[in-house]
Amino acid sequence: MSTRQATLNDVAREAGVSQQTVSRVLNSPDLVSSRTREKVLHAMNVLHYVPNRSAQLLAGKTMPALGLITSSLTYHAPSQIAAAIKSHAEEQQLQVSVAMPKGAEYEALQAVLNEFRAQNIRGVIANLPLESTLAEQLARENDDLACLFLDVPPETDVSCVRFDHQDGSGACVKHLWELGHRQFGLLAGPAESISARLRLGCWRETLHQFGVSNAITAWGDWSASSGWAKTFELIHANPRISAIIVANDQMALGVLSALAQLKRSGANAVSVTGYDDTADSLFFQPALTTVAQDFDLLGKRAVEIVTSLMAQSSSPQKILKLLPTRLIIRESTYPFPHNETPTDIVAQLKLLINQL
Repeated sequence: MSTRQATLNDVAREAGVSQQTVSRVLNSPDLVSSRTREKVLHAMNVLHYVPNRSAQLLAGKTMPALGLITSSLTYHAPSQIAAAIKSHAEEQQLQVSVAMPKGAEYEALQAVLNEFRAQNIRGVIANLPLESTLAEQLARENDDLACLFLDVPPETDVSCVRFDHQDGSGACVKHLWELGHRQFGLLAGPAESISARLRLGCWRETLHQFGVSNAITAWGDWSASSGWAKTFELIHANPRISAIIVANDQMALGVLSALAQLKRSGANAVSVTGYDDTADSLFFQPALTTVAQDFDLLGKRAVEIVTSLMAQSSSPQKILKLLPTRLIIRESTYPFPHNETPTDIVAQLKLLINQL
């Protein structure tokens, strides 16, 4: 059952008047005839409409704003995207109101949208992983808001701007294959992340094209600590792994640390690729081969598209925009070491596991 709060537009439709008339009833009732005023008040009562007095007092006295719903800003990608959206919105004389709900459930997200609506915000950018059904429901039940989504499955019937993971993810696999690697470990992001699943799907699809079906998969949580821990799992599952493909740079940092502890260098070096091209990845030891995503461009396009949706009619046309990704090759990927000694690797791994 929908918990969306009634809007001025809903009241106007119920009373058969314009939104401006509803606003006058709230702010200057003496300017409205008693008959019309009674119709509007009756509609408010029927719809359980609750006017936001603080928003009314501030109306016309603040810059127009966009709403941003985001996942945790402690991680690189969400924080960079939020900064880019804020920067490009300010260029358009738009403020940005940021919300970080504790979960991605319908009730929590609808509450955020209701709060944005109460602040007179009419354009919302959602940068957190949402399944198709939930994203479509939110867009459908909040059609008075221009909603743009950044992390939904490709088939979702909503307006969306996102990166095309196919180019970058496929390039990682092809690069490692050309270096002679045939035993792969795949370190994906959390299973609930749409982006993580898309990257993993692209890796597996490209590996399948090369005839590889025995890649070992582990799921991390985007953090360096999970990258460190999952490396031991991957190497334990297959000591002959010579390349690990990682879903973000922070986890890749943990992978490099674990490999150093395992003394997987020189003839036994394991190649590692990351994803995001964070500013620090150039200074990892070794410098990280990674997939670059232009977060500034994503922020710019998101602001452009949501403002375009806000300017359209009450039934705006859905917009889909894919942004490119590209592989940046650095020192963390090497030709396959044909003289590796897996027996020594297993011994090192067992020793370290016993110490944990």
